Amino acid sequence: MRATDRLRFTDRRSAGRELAARLAGLADEDPIVLGLARGGVPVAYEVARLLGAPLDVLVACKVGAPGNPEYGIGAVAEDDAVVLDHEAVGRLRISQEDLERAVAGARAEIRARVDRYRHGRRLDLGGRTVIVVDDGLATGGTARAALRAVRAQRPRRLILAVPVGARDSVAALRKEADDVICVREPDPFWAVGAWYANFAQTPDTEVAQLLGGTATTPVVASGVGAREVRIEVGPSDHIVGDLVVPERALGIVVFAHGSGSSRMSPRNRWVATALNDGGFATLLLDLLTPAEALDRANVFDIALLADRLVAASAWLSCEPAVGKLSLGYFGASTGAGAALWAAAAPGAAVRALVSRGGRPDLAMPRLADVHAPVLLIVGGRDDVVLQLNREAQRHLGGVSELAVVPDATHLFEEPGALEEVSRLAVDWFDRHLAGQVTSSGPMR
Repeated sequence: MRATDRLRFTDRRSAGRELAARLAGLADEDPIVLGLARGGVPVAYEVARLLGAPLDVLVACKVGAPGNPEYGIGAVAEDDAVVLDHEAVGRLRISQEDLERAVAGARAEIRARVDRYRHGRRLDLGGRTVIVVDDGLATGGTARAALRAVRAQRPRRLILAVPVGARDSVAALRKEADDVICVREPDPFWAVGAWYANFAQTPDTEVAQLLGGTATTPVVASGVGAREVRIEVGPSDHIVGDLVVPERALGIVVFAHGSGSSRMSPRNRWVATALNDGGFATLLLDLLTPAEALDRANVFDIALLADRLVAASAWLSCEPAVGKLSLGYFGASTGAGAALWAAAAPGAAVRALVSRGGRPDLAMPRLADVHAPVLLIVGGRDDVVLQLNREAQRHLGGVSELAVVPDATHLFEEPGALEEVSRLAVDWFDRHLAGQVTSSGPMR
């Protein structure tokens, strides 16, 4: 395999998931994600979905040279933001009349696309963190016009995010945005499409479909079902989850989030998407009710959180679409302690468990009763948690492995860290969950 092949994205959606991992830290800023039509929308959709953020479209068009429309001499975005390459205009000796005609044509195309995609609705960007997403940066002219259009709406913070870009363009656009996030800056660059295995044109129907969905209820591929579910946990209380079931699922993995998070955790959603792609169903849960979440003590009540996992497991066992699937847990931070506590319950149906940056020490009294295979994933620079995991592993009652991701910290924010977590998780569940037979009856 050539070095360039290893740098290529499979398609825009997979590039969006990789980009989203680099943007995970922005989830707490309650951002708005704008996808540059058309190719930027599939990328932006994955970013919005993994950040749990609203998604909208941003329309910008290249201004082509008169007589040679493929040769760009500038760009126009919504709200009449115009960027022109005056050097190219002068070199080609384009008259003012011809230039105005070319710009007018681009503006007409923008109006048509806005009507086609947005149908009169528009998000208010004032005072918000706004992430503008495209599928790549070549000259950067279209992105520059788009950023200026957004800046005019007075966002609190403006970020440009792309999977791949030419280094000079990335550097130049740092003057237009508060930050530019680019996953790969290959040299030589060639063209955006060179860095995708599939760079087919994004049709208007796909743009409309993606914009018609929401970040929390994604549009999914044929043969895959996604829905929000409610699970009763008391006479008048319930917890909420997002259930995704691929066609011919190999098993189902229930996620337990950490103390400062929820089912909207972008890192857990990243891993869940990788598991869905690998053929596993997933259930991302809010382990506490909204009222319970107001009491900080509850987020460290491992027995309570474990009870919620047991309740979710029992609910799943009665669901026709997933009741016969073998069960796994994926726990992050304190959620890993809860997952281990639940896995130690008498008659537990869980067949495999993965911990990401977990606190297995919180389940220390019950680790000897955990007989499902356990994978402990820890960042190499997460010193305290790494030591806690090494100690806890000695107390586990069944098969276990400790995987250390080099140079990663507790949140796995470093480039490639979450991808490695996802790879390890998919492999572990492939080995220990896929094809397993469930126990009869629900978990009690």
